[in-house]
Amino acid sequence: MVNFSKKLTTDQIPGWEEHYFNYRLLKDRVKEYTEQTKEGNRDRRRVLKDFSKLLDDEIEKVVLFMIEQQGLIAARLEDLGKKKARLQDLPLLQEISELREDYREVGLGLVKLLKFVDINANAVRRILKKFDERLGDKFTDYYVSSRSNHPYSQLKQVFKHVGIGAVVGALSRNLGDLEEREGSYLNIYDQHPLAIPKDPVIDLIKATADRLTNSTNFLLFLGQHALISQEDTTGSEVEHIEEDKYHFISLVLNLVNTFLYMVNTYIIVPTADDYATSLGAAATVCGVIIGSMAVAQIFSSVYFSAWSNRSYFRPLLFSSVMLLLGNVMYALAYDLKSLVILLVGRLLCGLGSARAVNRRYISDCVPPRIRMQASAAFVSASALGMACGPALAGVLQTNVKVSVFTINQDTLPGWVMAFGWFVYLIWLWISFREPALDADVKDFHEGSSSSSSSRYSEQEELEQGLAEQLMPPSTEDGQTGQGERPTLRPAASVVSAYRLLTPSVKVQLLIYFMLKYAMEILLSESSVVTSYYFGWNTSTIAVFLAILGLTVLPVNAIVGTYISNMFEDRQILLASEVVLLVGILLSFRVAGTTYTAAQYVCSALLTFVSAEVLEGVNLSLLSQVMSSRLSRGTFNGGLLSTEAGTLARVAADGTITLAGGVLGRGALLNATMLPSLLICLASIAATVSTYNSLFY
Repeated sequence: MVNFSKKLTTDQIPGWEEHYFNYRLLKDRVKEYTEQTKEGNRDRRRVLKDFSKLLDDEIEKVVLFMIEQQGLIAARLEDLGKKKARLQDLPLLQEISELREDYREVGLGLVKLLKFVDINANAVRRILKKFDERLGDKFTDYYVSSRSNHPYSQLKQVFKHVGIGAVVGALSRNLGDLEEREGSYLNIYDQHPLAIPKDPVIDLIKATADRLTNSTNFLLFLGQHALISQEDTTGSEVEHIEEDKYHFISLVLNLVNTFLYMVNTYIIVPTADDYATSLGAAATVCGVIIGSMAVAQIFSSVYFSAWSNRSYFRPLLFSSVMLLLGNVMYALAYDLKSLVILLVGRLLCGLGSARAVNRRYISDCVPPRIRMQASAAFVSASALGMACGPALAGVLQTNVKVSVFTINQDTLPGWVMAFGWFVYLIWLWISFREPALDADVKDFHEGSSSSSSSRYSEQEELEQGLAEQLMPPSTEDGQTGQGERPTLRPAASVVSAYRLLTPSVKVQLLIYFMLKYAMEILLSESSVVTSYYFGWNTSTIAVFLAILGLTVLPVNAIVGTYISNMFEDRQILLASEVVLLVGILLSFRVAGTTYTAAQYVCSALLTFVSAEVLEGVNLSLLSQVMSSRLSRGTFNGGLLSTEAGTLARVAADGTITLAGGVLGRGALLNATMLPSLLICLASIAATVSTYNSLFY
């Protein structure tokens, strides 16, 4: 597996070598600065100033050459346009064919230029990360924020290829005009973009441009929610995940585990308040019942993340057993008249949360060629489970006695899920195939410094995330000099992981906390609020929650296919936060007015949909601004985001129970919406303060 310095040299276009970003020079300078600052021979402010100037000079060199090449392409197109005009009066088949090939040649030249920009953007980003990680400064935040929005910004020219669309349009139009159109008088401007005949060169240009920009499709946008590491396996790099390590049924079992867990989480939401009152507690205790699963998940996420370093089968087996027992206890609590047993059952269910294992399996055991599809399937399974849980609760409306067991709308969700996990346990035992984990892979995941992990030392700066805006992630330069041992290891503890969090990362985690808090408040108190204000029964509540869950996939389809191609991630992020704020404000009950179902439904839709959009964009940006040392190991970026979301759910469910117990059901809505409002305002302010650092 080649390091980045060698790959940069190998991939350079012959004749253009002197115009590339000098990554090796800046890498050596970072090493020199590191040694000098450790010895106290160099002032850190002087280091920042000198390094900024070096970066500016190298970026300027790249930009000037890029502009020069764009000028040559434009001049060539102008010449071909004149030649094409001369053929209008006397069209000769041979000359038309030659002209078409000339246009294709220009297109290939544009592809070459896009690849040049791509590898230079890659080099800039990597050297910024290397500087931050070696010298411990937040230099990237300063450099990007000071350059990205400046009117004379050259950094933006590297990362935003303005004008390329015009060239592609000119090529498409002229190649289309030169094709036989069978008597059609339409040009490209009269047709939908998808209906325009595509020349292979145009497809090649688009594919190259998509790699460089944040142009996404529905599949990619779905994958952003999973926060699963994607590797670039193009070029001569060797995949460390062999095809024989991949087992389709094992992947399906992980996806089914995700689906069942989400069903298990939300199937009790429509009936939790009724179950609480049947056991002699207040209806608002539903917050504790729902949230107890999230409390246990705070701890289970950590040990499952660590456990998956050594095995996938055993954690999934343990998860299934815990969920089976937890659901049985949840169902038995009714006949035993024990709220404690009910809560213990939910805690056991939370201890069976194996989502960290599911993510890790997709990241480590699914080949890169289908990992994006697997990541999207993971998110789709979660969304489907969120919708099916409440819908299933609406169907389970019965009240019978079987021997000593009561089967009703409160206990049936527990029995149904226990049966589901029992079937899953048998299927898991029979069909799951444990992939072989090499010793070096285990050492790498655990942050060991043993020599057996040398193979993965070249991957220590692997970029985590599914929607890399500037370039797809690839192997990083893991060699730090002759005889020098690599020092960039995955975070080995919560403390070391926290030290790697830049202001931008902290803001993204705050946003994730906020959106999960708002969603949990909305979902968990829905049965209490709607029954109190509108008299909704369990079936109506279940249908309402199922409809909310079913909006996830179509909304993401619209955002991923269209909106994400029209706006930057940071623009969508801020807009989603504002819409979420509007949804929260609309949720409040104004004194002296009648609170209507229409107001509640509209506010719920705004809140839920904007939170879903926000989650995908938030995780996309989080994967880009997070330290590459958090892309692997137990304390990885996926775990941090999971913990932030779980803490938000615990806080939200605690707020519901506390507010309901102290203020009563009549004041519950406003009392729970106020914290959501304050956290949302804080996240918007934090987003604005770090907006420029989200440039890349």
